[in-house]
Amino acid sequence: MSKTTLTLSSKNYSSWSLRGWLMVKMAGLSFEEVMVEQDTADAKAELLLLSPSILVPCLTHGDVKVWDTLALGEYLNEIAPNKHLLPTNVVQRAHCRAICGEMHSGFSALRMSMPMNIKSKLKDFKVWSRAQGDIDRILEIWGDCLKRYKGPYLFGKTPTLADAMYAPVVTRFATYGLVLEPAIQAYCDQILSMPLMKEWTAAAISEPDDIQELEVDF
Repeated sequence: MSKTTLTLSSKNYSSWSLRGWLMVKMAGLSFEEVMVEQDTADAKAELLLLSPSILVPCLTHGDVKVWDTLALGEYLNEIAPNKHLLPTNVVQRAHCRAICGEMHSGFSALRMSMPMNIKSKLKDFKVWSRAQGDIDRILEIWGDCLKRYKGPYLFGKTPTLADAMYAPVVTRFATYGLVLEPAIQAYCDQILSMPLMKEWTAAAISEPDDIQELEVDF
């Protein structure tokens, strides 16, 4: 089998790269990172949310190539079922897929007005009303999951695809200084304290290049 690679763009700005990277790491798959140059047209289109079909992140695993993040999660769950990336209970599994799908296709106002920027920490950030609606829905999802499945992750004691899908939102809440209720803040702290998130964050902070279009200052 040929070597396994995962193509990524920026670790500081790319929420989709973070989701895919977390999923592959959680699956226990060894891989080589292939970074797309940030100043290419394709990379900027993905980072600036201008292209819905950019093929990042992309996993190449032998003869298999998977780029859509939901498809990537499903593939990893199939090849590493012992990692339980989806819950074992059929009802919980359907719930997990539903909220992953909601993250995959929704929350456009949050994405546009509060881009991921791990390096940055903003004070007194004014959240737009449409973005607030997205935030409220995400908090509803998290609160419901934490109440149903008792935490510390969305579906219980171990992280699933849902936590990978929402991890970039956790970084956004930290970047833009959102004040959260204790149970939600505890969940965010749990995600940020994961060794994998610490590894990603350290790499994001060490990235040398800034993309001015994603440096929010208002």
